[in-house]
Amino acid sequence: MIELSVENLVIEFGADRTLVRAVNDVSFEIERGACYGLVGESGCGKSTVLRAMAGLNSRYAGTISLSGEVVRPKRDKSYYKRVQMVFQDPYGSLHPRKTVYSQILNPMLVHRMPNTERGVDQALEAVGLGASFRFRYPHQLSGGQRQRVAIARALALEPEVLLLDEPTSALDVSVQAEILNLLADLRAEKGLTYLMVSHDLAVITHLCERLAVMDGGKMVEELTREQLARSETQHPATQRLLKATEELGEGALGETDFGMAPTFQTNSGRSQ
Repeated sequence: MIELSVENLVIEFGADRTLVRAVNDVSFEIERGACYGLVGESGCGKSTVLRAMAGLNSRYAGTISLSGEVVRPKRDKSYYKRVQMVFQDPYGSLHPRKTVYSQILNPMLVHRMPNTERGVDQALEAVGLGASFRFRYPHQLSGGQRQRVAIARALALEPEVLLLDEPTSALDVSVQAEILNLLADLRAEKGLTYLMVSHDLAVITHLCERLAVMDGGKMVEELTREQLARSETQHPATQRLLKATEELGEGALGETDFGMAPTFQTNSGRSQ
């Protein structure tokens, strides 16, 4: 069953001479329980797609559907319970003057979730923190712990879909691996559907079975993780990303970080 779909999405900013088409006719589908990746260089429009899907930008043309039902640009409260977003910067997405407990509890109260006290503890336990973190403030946490809190806040509403906007790019490499493995475990345990945005092919292929490459606001290529590993690519934008991954090699996100890193076969015949 298709959990999330986008059809002919167009997003523009400005008007007249300053008009910019940031997203140009993007379409894709994600099956329930799958992880789909949007990858591309900075400014390609991938995060703009994610924000429209999260309901943070209601000015778009095209169709966004959840479980086969078209959602309106102005979403109702039930949508935000079913679809949650984890942002790139864990410090920026948390209120600096509110405790971990308060930041997980508040959305539960808004959506009238039952057993909120236990729900906060369960959300923290799910991300490997535990109840001892309840009354800490963001500045008292490491970057990885803050991102775990952000994930816990999203999980507390028991969503069906998580939108992941480069959730590890602001973290140290060793911590990136921990968060990616946590997301993989949560998806398996809870049957979540993921849409993940990143500029890093190694990060995308660690979680996502299918991915789309964006360039200049357009979706220029769609392929599976296996096709990417065999370098069965056609578009120059994909080939540039592969080359960047090859140049980074083991120095960025290698086998020791994730346990099993994807192997990319490059045109020169070397594997990375």
